[in-house]
Amino acid sequence: MNIRFLGRTIVLALLLALAGAVIAAADGPDGVSHPKTQSAAISQVKFDQNLGAQLPLDVIFTDETGAQKPLSAYFGDRPVILVLSYFRCPNLCGLVYSGLVSSLQQIDFTVGDQFDVIVFSIDPTDTPADAAAKKAELLAKYNRPESADGWHFLTVDSDEQVKKVTDVVGFSYVYNEKIQQYAHPAGIVVATPEGKLTRYLYGLEFPANDLRLSLVEGAENKIGSPVDQILLRCFRYDPETGQYTLAIMTIIRFAGVTTVLLMGGAWWAWWRWQKRKTAE
Repeated sequence: MNIRFLGRTIVLALLLALAGAVIAAADGPDGVSHPKTQSAAISQVKFDQNLGAQLPLDVIFTDETGAQKPLSAYFGDRPVILVLSYFRCPNLCGLVYSGLVSSLQQIDFTVGDQFDVIVFSIDPTDTPADAAAKKAELLAKYNRPESADGWHFLTVDSDEQVKKVTDVVGFSYVYNEKIQQYAHPAGIVVATPEGKLTRYLYGLEFPANDLRLSLVEGAENKIGSPVDQILLRCFRYDPETGQYTLAIMTIIRFAGVTTVLLMGGAWWAWWRWQKRKTAE
């Protein structure tokens, strides 16, 4: 069995157990866990794909410097990776951050150059100081100092503002008053420079190839190399899994065309050889 796959399976199992513990705040007033209530709460934790949806760019956020700006201030020139989390999360968010940074290090696109990253807190009690601390932490891990201006860590003052974004994204979560933690899904979203949602990548790890292709598509093919354009034709985005899969029919067509061209070239070379031989 693949060790890496086994490790990821164990981590996901532990996270599911953790989510169950967080959601256990749906206990009744007697302090006893009620399975039906917990099941209802668990069903609220989901990550729906609203491809093509427009982000509410008029929502006002406070960034890591304490400046208040509309979401539109962070859009306009480049595609954006959107991460929904909260800065004082003791568990899942840290794994999502690590998975994202690891993938970003594997591609030659740089934050702040070809794309931006917005890390948005779902917790209204998170402060600009929390945002600044998280930005410093992830910048140190990313280890590309020139990218600092492309990272934006945003907070809001109310659940109503949070919901304006999470409802559009399809990011549903539950808060546990008892242990003061959120149970929430894991993943990232890619949006166009205009703020339209184009791709969802689920889980704790984001394959570098999938992330790169998502950014190329999000930029409407304005970034990337000719090879990226070929890969986009060879791979198809699967909204069920949030991953890119090999487009078999595209490969078959390509192989068919290539075979015809090779056979035609071979016949042409044989015909030229025969013609020269006859002329002699």
